[in-house]
Amino acid sequence: MENVLGLRCIQCGKELAPEPGVYTCPACGSKAGIMDVIYDYSAINKITSREKLSQSKDYSIFRYLLFLPIHPETPRPHLRVGWSPLYKPPGLGKQLGMSNLYIKDDGQNPTASLKDRASIIAVVKAVEEKAPTVSCSSTGNAASSLAGSAAAMGLKSVIFVPSRAPQGKVAQLLIFGAKVISVQGSYEDTFRLSAEAIERFGWYNRNAAINPYLVEGKKTVALEIAEQFHWEVPDWVVLSVGDGCTIAGVWKGFKDLYQAGWIERLPKIVGVQSTGCCPLVDAFLENRPWQPAEENTLADSIAVGVPRNPDKALRAVCESGGTMIAVPDEEILEAMRELGRTSGIFGEPAGVTGMAGLKALVKQGVIGADEKVVAIVTGNGLKDVKNAIAAVGEPIKVEPSLDELMGKL
Repeated sequence: MENVLGLRCIQCGKELAPEPGVYTCPACGSKAGIMDVIYDYSAINKITSREKLSQSKDYSIFRYLLFLPIHPETPRPHLRVGWSPLYKPPGLGKQLGMSNLYIKDDGQNPTASLKDRASIIAVVKAVEEKAPTVSCSSTGNAASSLAGSAAAMGLKSVIFVPSRAPQGKVAQLLIFGAKVISVQGSYEDTFRLSAEAIERFGWYNRNAAINPYLVEGKKTVALEIAEQFHWEVPDWVVLSVGDGCTIAGVWKGFKDLYQAGWIERLPKIVGVQSTGCCPLVDAFLENRPWQPAEENTLADSIAVGVPRNPDKALRAVCESGGTMIAVPDEEILEAMRELGRTSGIFGEPAGVTGMAGLKALVKQGVIGADEKVVAIVTGNGLKDVKNAIAAVGEPIKVEPSLDELMGKL
């Protein structure tokens, strides 16, 4: 990997070679010593450019191969991950009073969430490290994405999910042939058990808060946004936050492009959580260290009371000059309805939490009506049909009679 210089600890700055099995800083420990992948931008620019990239016919995350920490010759799954559509829905913009609102619909990835971007990197790295089995803990999306990518790559997967994981996501896991461990406890319990099992059995660790390579997959959503805007970045990028890995990846993507000289400025980043589980929002707004929180939200994918990548998440918001906000579950369900009815885009609760936060920030005047904003929908609504029905209600039930139909329309 001539494009990769190494790994750098975000706490102490120590740099390490990108060796197999090296994920966290040995000096700072596995919890604090989260690493960043650092690149040789001069080497990248000698091989490729924005102009050369425009000629690429690879409409997946691998069009950005030189910005990824994988060997070019390593086999990759056949699944098409990335290059999700960037829409400008006029109905939604009018509803919110915004003239430059865009939606990045990552629910159109193979297993219907942004997490596919990280998982496809995980299975490629697992092949590089000759690991036959991959594993992670997840509230659902990371799990199903890993199981799908592992199946496509011919690897085994062992997935740990909390008992509250939606059935739609569990069904995906089982269809993809994963060995599914339903932990009768919280996400924190699930993460801890997975970490112990991964260490005990030597499985490849897909947990994004531990493995620095997975954020690199997630950052490709930012690379796509920049290219889809012809390298003129938006003013704001808004998305939901759970563990903090995805928002960290978005910021990392824009920073990589900026440091490589491919974009001239950086956007502001907004992180949104539910008021039922908002440890990072509270820490940001109160300017204090984060504290564990209850997991009382229907947005299961971001119901993370003990976030595993808090430092990178908070750094992304602070460095970008952005902000954070928490919204109640009722507003998340309303965002599901509005997005669907005005745009034809079906997002799960966690996937549209960013939209709910955006609406609140526009009302508060934090985000201007004419500013260019991208809201990332991180997951498809079919993953959580129960809450979709809760958002819109049951269908009209009638007997097979036109007279009865006329009376209920």
